[in-house]
Amino acid sequence: MPKKSLNLALQGGGSHGAYTWGVLDYLLEDGRISIEGISGTSAGAMNATILAQGYMRGGIDGARQSLEDFWRAVSKAGALSPIKRSPLDVLTGNWSFDLSPSYFFYDLISHVSSPYDFNPLNINPLKELLESQVDFDLVRSCKHLKLFIAATNVRTGKIKVFEREELTADMVMASACLPELYQAVNIDGESYWDGGYVGNPPLYPLFGAKSKDIVIVQINPIERSEIPRTAREIANRANEISFNTSLLRELRSIEFVQRLVKSEKVDKDHYSNIHVHRIEATDEINPLSASSKLNAEWEFLKKLRDIGRISAQQFLDQHYETIGKHSSLDLVKEFS
Repeated sequence: MPKKSLNLALQGGGSHGAYTWGVLDYLLEDGRISIEGISGTSAGAMNATILAQGYMRGGIDGARQSLEDFWRAVSKAGALSPIKRSPLDVLTGNWSFDLSPSYFFYDLISHVSSPYDFNPLNINPLKELLESQVDFDLVRSCKHLKLFIAATNVRTGKIKVFEREELTADMVMASACLPELYQAVNIDGESYWDGGYVGNPPLYPLFGAKSKDIVIVQINPIERSEIPRTAREIANRANEISFNTSLLRELRSIEFVQRLVKSEKVDKDHYSNIHVHRIEATDEINPLSASSKLNAEWEFLKKLRDIGRISAQQFLDQHYETIGKHSSLDLVKEFS
């Protein structure tokens, strides 16, 4: 059976990025698809970078191994964090830090003080981890895969997309730079913050690919049934809305062009139809507290990985035949 080619758009979401690891792991293992390009932000950018490196080292098996090695390293580094789950959360199997005194203190500091104040030396263990895990020479030479990593230009407020051929550790870190936690990342005289503010993830870099299929791996929930009432719930929901706004705007634009093509109001030879798909685990991911995005315990990461693998399997089983033909995500319904 010939493989079907597609592109991936990977959202950011801290340790919830282990869900995306599981999705990638299954897609690579299944063997029915090939990946042409990946657009990624924050944790999505890291997953994309690790996958490219692993592919260069050992093909599909190398990519899967590199992803596992990276998330194991994340877990080992996280074990040194002073932020721990409360005994009650451990006892009840709650993966959040909401009842943790150390998390409460950390959350308070991040809201009343700047990282330029509480971290003047700009120490970032995640950068050290990334540099120890990634050979960027290998990543830049991975011609089998297009990479597009998103960051936010602090000065202009515009998106900056770094491509595989130029990619460095600083560029990946810029994509994951939350301004309340880390100093802005300086690249060629410009300062950058997390790409989620303007592209989580950006879709437009994938429009020029040969494959017209884009699979969005969704971590941040677009809809929630409950209304936030506590200060923390309100802040978390506002953050989710902010980090999904750019994605929704691009999806709406795609839907608009598709309507124009369908009604023959534009030349379809010049406005190619993009096939949009989505992999998500709403029932499993949405109930997780935002604070659990900082939880790097190995059991939690494995749980997310396994959920991701199941989600990818279900997607291929249900929608494999639509790849290359039409969207499986109903954009009209999405905005109705």
